[in-house]
Amino acid sequence: MIDRASRIVDRAAPWALGVAVFLLSMAATAGSMGVRSALPVPVLTAVAACCGVAAAFARRWLWPLAAAGALSYAWLVMWPAAVAASYYAGTRLGRRGLWLYAGGAVALQALGGFVSYRSEGYRALVAGTVVNVLILGGAMVGLPLFAGLWVRARRQVFDAMREQSEQLLREQVLRAGQARDQERARIAREMHDVVAHRVSLMVLHAGALEVNAPDARTAEAAALIGGVGRQALTNLREVLGVLRSSDPVRGPQPTLADLDRLLDQSRALGIVVSRHDEGEARPLAPTAERTAYRVVQEALTNVHKHAGGAETEVRLRYRATELEVLVRNRPSTADGGLPGSGWGLVGLRERVELVGGRLEAGPRAQGGFQVLAGIPTA
Repeated sequence: MIDRASRIVDRAAPWALGVAVFLLSMAATAGSMGVRSALPVPVLTAVAACCGVAAAFARRWLWPLAAAGALSYAWLVMWPAAVAASYYAGTRLGRRGLWLYAGGAVALQALGGFVSYRSEGYRALVAGTVVNVLILGGAMVGLPLFAGLWVRARRQVFDAMREQSEQLLREQVLRAGQARDQERARIAREMHDVVAHRVSLMVLHAGALEVNAPDARTAEAAALIGGVGRQALTNLREVLGVLRSSDPVRGPQPTLADLDRLLDQSRALGIVVSRHDEGEARPLAPTAERTAYRVVQEALTNVHKHAGGAETEVRLRYRATELEVLVRNRPSTADGGLPGSGWGLVGLRERVELVGGRLEAGPRAQGGFQVLAGIPTA
């Protein structure tokens, strides 16, 4: 709103100046001074109108206004156009142009004083003496010229300050981006050196165990561990790619179509997991399906960590405006023996809230634990 108002004022200002110059020019020759010129009113009006039009276009063309001001003052002591021209000269002209304008103004004042001195009546009284010539020259040329120079210097100072602030802001953003990239690279190196190394060893040992397994059940468990480890390495490589690159190329992200495979992995580890879908299943946005998958994944991870082999239920409820994901497990005194970071549910809540959903997690009244998420489908 403020920018729009400023644009309107900026467009209207030249025309307002033109109207003001026209009215003041008419007043200078006939109305406000109580003196009437010998020239007809249409001629005075035409001269004043020419001065007003030249003032309205002074932003683009200064010299027509300067010429109109010089002619009107020397001929009719019509000063408004000369004042406007002096102001615009201060705001626009360079050093050479200012010297040229100042020389022309001095010559114009001398000519106007000479003409007034040779005239009779009011014109000789107003501008026919040396003192009056100096006063009028200072009022019409000096003061407006210095005002224009001051405005231009002020604009230059503000432009320099604005450019400096923008440059500082760009440098700050650049330094922040460099620090962020360096930190991401450091995290990627730590993850590669620690996590990827450990998971790779786990996959290698699982492969060796599968080859040398004493029975089929052990070989099946080793194969499952190796498959999960290889999938973890794949996901880890994607994460490392995200950390190392500002515009990474990501692989396929999991959706609800991959949910049964996730549940089968938990069943293979000895957990009884059941799935129930309520409502009419329908394709959802990839973001919604990926968020729902991550909710189930994190909930099952917590079951493995803290509830041992507790029976777990996964329920998907397709509603009109959201997908409700419920994961709850029965009470269990067993502990998976896996370390917990304490940030899993925090990150999960942030992920769900990022898509406009809600997440509730906590112990059940009947015992056990449940995670309930509402994910918008619109």
